[in-house]
Amino acid sequence: MTYLSKTMIFVAGLALAACTNPDRFEDQAGLGGGGFGTGAGSVSDPTSPAYFQQAIGDRVLFAVDQSTLSPAAQATLDGQAQWLMTNRDFTAVIEGHADERGTREYNVALGARRANAVQEYLVSRGVAGSRLRVVSFGKERPIEICSDEACYSKNRRAVTVLAAGLGS
Repeated sequence: MTYLSKTMIFVAGLALAACTNPDRFEDQAGLGGGGFGTGAGSVSDPTSPAYFQQAIGDRVLFAVDQSTLSPAAQATLDGQAQWLMTNRDFTAVIEGHADERGTREYNVALGARRANAVQEYLVSRGVAGSRLRVVSFGKERPIEICSDEACYSKNRRAVTVLAAGLGS
């Protein structure tokens, strides 16, 4: 046998060995059910980032060329503020985004205005400003890629991304 064929057999054996335990992701770190059940850190745990993202909502949407918060956005942010006030061990980065129309510079500035609007709203609801940071990605990180309003509307957003263990 040549060196190449021995290497190929060894790699194939490693690949097969990696697939031998279908339950290897179950109940790690006390999450139970692969992290999506009812344990700590799951969507049903009201102190978890998964709950924040799914039940409360981690993003708000904006109208074309606007950074004004709609009533629906304010309702989502009220929930975020309440969650952040209850879970003080978390900080957040608020990401501002824009759709693909317009120049890069314009969209970065628009994303920053959107992120700042969210930050100001959360601070007005009692969240410490020191726990919030803003960043703008403009049109650089779309979640939908197509040239129609359905995609554009999903890309005009601000997303609150949680970080654990850094709160004040």
